[in-house]
Amino acid sequence: MASVHAEECDTCEEVALDVFDLIKDIRDPEKVETLEELNVVSEDCVTVKKLYGKEGYLVTINFTPTVPHCSLATLIGLCLRVKLQRSLPYRHKVDIFISEGTHVTEEDINKQINDKERIAAAMENPNLRELVDSCLKERD
Repeated sequence: MASVHAEECDTCEEVALDVFDLIKDIRDPEKVETLEELNVVSEDCVTVKKLYGKEGYLVTINFTPTVPHCSLATLIGLCLRVKLQRSLPYRHKVDIFISEGTHVTEEDINKQINDKERIAAAMENPNLRELVDSCLKERD
């Protein structure tokens, strides 16, 4: 039984690295740097667990805004979620949070970026969708 658990842990670590590879190059909405370059995300901010009794993974991301009053933290969370929705090739559930104590309104933002209805409504807004797409666009 221990070998199965170790195997699952190895797979979860691989998935976490895959997730990080997907999100590290998302560009900050106001700056030219990526979220990795700004230390908003790092390998340590991604955790993955196997969903019990189901096929797939629970992916949790804890990101750190550059300043405690970052006005674009919700947009960054939206970008993270959309990138993973578009890119992950396997079943998954994604939870995205601001790292505890790093933003003045972290609780409100965490609710927004984990609410399916709010995410869907945000992506129906053409201006917001264009902004998200520009943050997700690969560098030339």
